Amino acid sequence: MNTAADVWKAVLEYLASHLTSTAITTWFSDCEAVELKDNLLILHTSAPFKKDIIESRFSNLICEALKELFCEDFEIAVLDDDGLAQYQNVSSEEKSRFTTDKFTFENFIVGPSNKFAHAAAIAVADGSSDGYNPLFIYGASGLGKTHLMYAIGNRFKKNNPSKKIVYIKGDDFTNELIHAIQTGKNIEFRDKYRSADLFMVDDIQFIAGKVQTQEEFFHTFNTLYESGKQIVLASDRPPDNIQRLEERLKTRFQWGLLADIQAPDYETRVAIVKYKAKEYGIILSDEICSYIAENITSNVRQIEGVVKKLEAYSALLDSNVNEMSVLKSIKDVIRKKPDYLPTPEFIIEQTASYYSLTPKELTGRSRVKNVVLARQVAMHLIRELTGLSLQDIGAIFDRDHTTVMHATEKVKESIQSSLQFAEIIKDITTNINSKL
Repeated sequence: MNTAADVWKAVLEYLASHLTSTAITTWFSDCEAVELKDNLLILHTSAPFKKDIIESRFSNLICEALKELFCEDFEIAVLDDDGLAQYQNVSSEEKSRFTTDKFTFENFIVGPSNKFAHAAAIAVADGSSDGYNPLFIYGASGLGKTHLMYAIGNRFKKNNPSKKIVYIKGDDFTNELIHAIQTGKNIEFRDKYRSADLFMVDDIQFIAGKVQTQEEFFHTFNTLYESGKQIVLASDRPPDNIQRLEERLKTRFQWGLLADIQAPDYETRVAIVKYKAKEYGIILSDEICSYIAENITSNVRQIEGVVKKLEAYSALLDSNVNEMSVLKSIKDVIRKKPDYLPTPEFIIEQTASYYSLTPKELTGRSRVKNVVLARQVAMHLIRELTGLSLQDIGAIFDRDHTTVMHATEKVKESIQSSLQFAEIIKDITTNINSKL
């Protein structure tokens, strides 16, 4: 255990035994160790609100873990992007996500399913069209929306090194707003987003149903749009299909250009396999490339996962890639989804968030109509997504199993009778699955 990364890995294992998996994912998923010197562990997380939460809620537990490891007292320091830049004596722009060659237009495989979105993204990055504002890219998970957004950022940064780029995910925008309200930093929050020259929001669907977030986003959008600043948004569905998104936001999202990305066709999938194989330094025959492309049809991310697995087999086992290793890799990817079931607590958290409630409110005794509906939806989703028994679900909510049975039956009836309600259930389920 010589490096800061090794120490941080051990600390995370300690935290995992004291915190829920949701807490670990929420607050530490992008947290990394910067340096370990003397009795100080320096950590970095990009979001300022996460930095504050880690310092206020978890610093004692982290120091406790360090003492357990070293039998000495330790301190921690948590840096956001600006703090890390200052610590390393470089500008935060130079350390930004938009200085990487991993996601560029040059390594984005273009086919009929994404050609239009790719061309629109280049036009936005080069500033060659004022009519594409906002650019709204939509499509299912794993098809390249985020890749295109990063590519826009990279090209824009190269063309305009002095201009400010802001990229954030929809749920992080909500979390930062909540933190700004709690700490009285509303002005700083608005300055951060309304001073952007290029404002990009991934997974914009996650702001739907959150009244105050939508209000803040509405004014941020207007300020940037009226100032002629470029806005790029990405979602898993077009604006009209985002349930509980305010009509005035739907209208604005459609002011510019909508560009969808579909699942890649066979030829594009083969090209992706070959490109990824070259990127990871392995040689795949045409037959193997074809086999992968025929069996993984709807998700570019899964294709990359298979190629990475093959590269690992080749490197670790010092063996040639053959049909059997390909078959094993594909089976691993296909069965990955059921292995990562959401926890009941996570489903409750996501359902509560969708209905603008806290998990405590949702599981409590309130008989307010909106709360009761959210509780019934959570019970239904836990039953559908985890397969837990009615008795086990009842225990989570401190209710009898007959209450759970009534709730699930009522939700199923509503799904059958109301297309709008069915879309709501689909939205919440998508939100849950996309974060696994």
